[in-house]
Amino acid sequence: QVQLVVSGGGLVQAEGSLRLSCLASGRTFSGNAVGWFRQAPGKERDFVAAIDWSGSGTTYADSVKGRFTISRDDAKSTVYLQMNRLKPEDTAVYYCAVGGDYYGSSAYRYYGWGQGTPVTVSS
Repeated sequence: QVQLVVSGGGLVQAEGSLRLSCLASGRTFSGNAVGWFRQAPGKERDFVAAIDWSGSGTTYADSVKGRFTISRDDAKSTVYLQMNRLKPEDTAVYYCAVGGDYYGSSAYRYYGWGQGTPVTVSS
């Protein structure tokens, strides 16, 4: 079974950038979509972005379109989330998960959730 290790979070000022990584161990991502979600304190887990198995299909939440970019490198078993022009409202714990053949926004369609990495954006 795939295990996901998330890294790259931290503290950044508004308008700054961070790149998150989601590394698959045990099994590769190959042939599977992968999604990123986030959960702010006291709020539900929200969809951020997802990428299909080939890397050619992507989906983004409206709140991050034009600022975040999801990509994948199957040779490294890693999916990335490049986050630019960060805002304080992007502060949350970020998670990745496997979507199989699904790369939409419904969290219940994903599995193999990683442990999450905190992102804090100061104003």
